[in-house]
Parts: sequence; C-alpha cells; structure tokens
Amino acid sequence: MNDAQLADRVAAVRAFNRLYTGVIGVLDEGPADAEYSLPEARVLFELAHEDPLPVTELRKRLELDAGYASRLLARLESRGLIVRERSEEDARRQLVRPTTAGRDAFAVLNRRSADQIGGLLRRFADEDQQRLLTAMRTIGDLVGDRRRDPALVLRPPRPGDLGWVVERHGALYAREYGFGARFEALVARLAADFLDHSDNPRQAFWIAELDGERVGSIGCGRGPDADTAKLRLLLLEPSARGHGVGKRLVAECVEFARAHGYRAMELSTVSILDAARSIYRAAGFELVAEADFDDWGPKLTDETWRLEF
Repeated sequence: MNDAQLADRVAAVRAFNRLYTGVIGVLDEGPADAEYSLPEARVLFELAHEDPLPVTELRKRLELDAGYASRLLARLESRGLIVRERSEEDARRQLVRPTTAGRDAFAVLNRRSADQIGGLLRRFADEDQQRLLTAMRTIGDLVGDRRRDPALVLRPPRPGDLGWVVERHGALYAREYGFGARFEALVARLAADFLDHSDNPRQAFWIAELDGERVGSIGCGRGPDADTAKLRLLLLEPSARGHGVGKRLVAECVEFARAHGYRAMELSTVSILDAARSIYRAAGFELVAEADFDDWGPKLTDETWRLEF
C-alpha cells in the first residue's frame, strides 16, 4: 500500500467516523437534556448486568482513569443510584452495586434506547437491516475482541446463497491467485447444475455460517459414475480460517456420500491450494492424477484426488 492509498483510506475512515458520530447523537441514551450523562448511563448498564462489580473491573471496561471514575461514582452515589462497599474476601477491593432506584433508572434508559434503535432499524427493509447488522459484526470482528469459539452452523442453501458462492469464488480466487473469468464461469455452471438437480436425493449442498454470517460452502454430487461422488465448490472465507470450518465441511460431505450409497469420492483441485489440499489429505483423500493447464490465467497443475469408502 503506497502513501496515496493510505491517505485515501484514512479519509474514508474519518468520513465514516463523522457519519457514525451523527448516528450516535441520535441514539444517545436520551435527549440532550436527559437526566443522565452517557458515562453515568454506561455505569448503570454494567451494574445491571453484573452485581456487584469491582471498581477496578468497571474502570477497565469503561476505560476510565482513577480520578474520573471516583468522581463519577460519587455523583451516582449522591443521587442514591449506587452504593460502594468493601469486599468481604479482600478489604482492599471496593465493590459497587446498584440500588433499587439505580435499577429502575437503568430500566427507563434501556427502554428508551431500545425504542430509539428500533426506530432507526424500521427505516430500512429487512434485507438492508441484515446488511447493516452484518457490517457491524464485521467491524466488531476486525477491531474488537474476537470470540475464540464462534458458533458454526452448516445448513442447506437458501435463495441467493448459490449466487453468493459464485461471487465469492470469483472475487477471492482472483485476488489471492489471479484466477480469471473462466474460473468464475466454471463455478457458475457448477452452481447452476446443483440448482437444476436440487431434487436429487443423492446430491446435497451446504452453506457454513459463523455467528450467522456466511463463511463457506461445499457440495456433493454425482461423479464420473453412479458409484462415485464428486466433492465440489469448497469455499472458505479468510475470516473463517483457523476455526475448523473447512475440515467440518469436508467431513459432512464425505459422510453424506457414504450414507447415500457411494463407494468412493473424487474432487478436483490445483496444486497451489495448499490449505485445501491439507484438509483433503487429512480426510483420507489420495492424489491419483495430475495435468498442467492455463485456462484460468496462471499456469496451474490440475489434481484429481480420490477417497475409497
């Protein structure tokens, strides 16, 4: 990335910050003359979800220095919303807990915030709401603390999923390996074939989701003969790498083929796809044929892998 590209990206982040600041102004914990400041509302929120809470932990969560935190808690205490006390286990630790009035105040703030956010979301159609929430999750994943074990779900494709599979194959493989339009065209034909034979009981397709976001795919169809299944369209988003998604997709595909009477499974890949080849090898596939070609742009070695059941 050169200096000009960095400057453009910095400008884009600043523009988003200005926009987001405006949205936050609309979604603040109350109107401009509300009885609680945003820091006070955040304290009440934390205490509503963990009671009691050590003052040191509260400071850490809200990124408050000791002096400001002490003044903030003193204001809330003077208004009868919280109480501070020493820990019975360790007298050096100070705990803070909400009073009944504090819990009531949080309930009002929470209801007001939910109504305001609901009003914002209702401005958009359902599809645009999903786009907005996905974008928020993406930002959270990239700049926030990642969950170590996000929820993985494998499900059948829904309307639009196969189009997504084609688009993501084309974009990812062009960016990472330089594959051209012929590769994307092949993926589109394979996706169309799955749709055309969606009523075939010996065929299946899966979409992988992590925390509700599409991150991968795989399909099982008929291979060169009635006894051989074909593994196709394994896809894994970069954000999903390291979570075992590819291994799970391949295992699901293999088990489906075995359960539906196939005696073997084959797949085609290229030699530069090291991560995928490692998954295939770990699942028991063996390389059985190779051939050089350049239909997708760069010179590649096509490989056929086979697993006997």
